[in-house]
Amino acid sequence: MADSHHVLLISFTDPAACRSAFQEAVTLPGLRQAAVLERSAEGLLDVPESHVSGVGVATVGGSLVGGLIGLLGGPVGVFLGTAAGAALGDAAENRRSLDEGASMIVLSSRVEDGTSLLVVDLHESSPEPGDALARRHGGTLERMTAKELAARVRTAEQAAVKRQSD
Repeated sequence: MADSHHVLLISFTDPAACRSAFQEAVTLPGLRQAAVLERSAEGLLDVPESHVSGVGVATVGGSLVGGLIGLLGGPVGVFLGTAAGAALGDAAENRRSLDEGASMIVLSSRVEDGTSLLVVDLHESSPEPGDALARRHGGTLERMTAKELAARVRTAEQAAVKRQSD
């Protein structure tokens, strides 16, 4: 299997097993992010665990690049370049955060009362690490492409906008 961007959805009836799987999932090669969605027996949804690889990289990278470019303008240029780079990097991270939140909302409908869902976003060069993770912890695995999840999120967003305008 060529390296591909997938989202693993691993369902659990035991929240403790899901959290244990989460601790292992954050060490998977190619991990972008992981989160646990839990729904109580009363139907309340919670996200007790989450991990995002590379948080802050865009902001710090933007600051550094902006500062280096700003060297051409002297001390004030460095300050303005750093500030502009940080703002652009932060905007990119905020957009990613909004997209992740929308994905969690869409996926929350898959979590029945008293169950948990481990969501793992990663670049896989082989399905075996994800398959083995689900097997070891007794979860039921569904794999979808990141593009498929993004399409589902867009469809849900469009439906929400349509409901608001009606």
